[in-house]
Amino acid sequence: MQTTYKKLQEKFENRTAQIAILGMGYVGLPLAVVFAKAGFEVTGIDPDERKIEALNNRQSYIGDVATEDVALLVNAGKLKATTDFSTIKEMDAVSICVPTPLRKTGDPDLSYILKATASIKEYLHPEMAIVLESTTYPGTTREMLLPELTDGTDLKIGEDLFLAFSPERVDPGREDWTTANMPKVLGGITPACGDICSLWYGQALEQVVRVTSAEVAEMAKLLENTFRMVNIGLVNEMAIMCEKLGVDVWEVIDAAATKPFGFMKFTPGPGLGGHCIPIDPLYLSWKLKALNYNARFIELASEINTNMPRYVVGRTQDALNEKRGKPLSGTKILVLGAAYKPDIDDLRESPALDVIGLLKGKKAVVSYHDPYIPRIDHDDWHLESVPNLIKAVADSDCVVLITNHSSYDYQAIYDVADLIVDTRNAYGFMTGGREKLELL
Repeated sequence: MQTTYKKLQEKFENRTAQIAILGMGYVGLPLAVVFAKAGFEVTGIDPDERKIEALNNRQSYIGDVATEDVALLVNAGKLKATTDFSTIKEMDAVSICVPTPLRKTGDPDLSYILKATASIKEYLHPEMAIVLESTTYPGTTREMLLPELTDGTDLKIGEDLFLAFSPERVDPGREDWTTANMPKVLGGITPACGDICSLWYGQALEQVVRVTSAEVAEMAKLLENTFRMVNIGLVNEMAIMCEKLGVDVWEVIDAAATKPFGFMKFTPGPGLGGHCIPIDPLYLSWKLKALNYNARFIELASEINTNMPRYVVGRTQDALNEKRGKPLSGTKILVLGAAYKPDIDDLRESPALDVIGLLKGKKAVVSYHDPYIPRIDHDDWHLESVPNLIKAVADSDCVVLITNHSSYDYQAIYDVADLIVDTRNAYGFMTGGREKLELL
């Protein structure tokens, strides 16, 4: 008699396994498309009816996924979407790609993972593989998902049920490294779990990097993002120190970057944004506090990075006072760029939100422009992107450049601006005539 393992193995190798993706956002939709392109029948499950309607109408709402790809896969019967979680009972494999934000207290919010796990448990059956992709602290897969899924059942992990962790590595807007060709770290709860889940993912992804446990995979993701967070914190503090010393931090960084070894270039900015770097390392810090250990590098870097929007507002206030003799209160400020990084429509954790909020708190008259984000609804304020950029620049007392989109004509902006606070070195191309500029 065939074992459960062998049955799943054949389904994955023959690409007849039914795949479900829980959470159809920036991680889930690209993953669903990659599995569907590999020949699997994929069902995207999400409570957001707008996403489900868009997908079933053959439309993509994620910049990294082409509508043409969605239409082709839906038409071929390889991709469909639903809000009905009972579909899980028909699935052979499930990837969990739900958000893992922080609460306002700074503690991890695992409610989305818990809801997804409960949905799977309700329709759980033998001969199923489950992979958690949502970033979390080491131990989550084994300590939370495993008992939630198996308690009260006769299912044996590594025999009837296969559970693993494989952290997402999505970088919105990138074209060189995508879901399909990004090396994929994966660690199972048992060796058999790692084997079967690696086989599944290996059918669609170019490289699966197998590690010995789910905990190693969980920790690897946090190391990747902590590395970036700490180094960004370092150069942000370097920018503050250089300003006090009267030295151009951007020239310093470029000079240091000429060293062919032992140095990796990071650049300062107005703060951290995105779904990973501002949040994920704090999961690790939180976990270590329960073990009576203070993750000092993480805490210090978080403090520096979190303070950068306030530092930018302070520099803006000083520039207005010193260069134009104007107060911040009542002054027209145009924030240029709102997305957390250039050329994408992702507003998650963007420092622009904090900068705008702080400026409004100081009674500045704030507007913004972003070609990718037509409207911002945040806390108790709402803004729409100004329709005419050059006119808005000319009408403003100061432009605060937060996101250096490549579509901006920086020379044209400079020509009509009265004052520009450049937090991204977008004007690094200018070798002279910088009297209107205040560089971070």
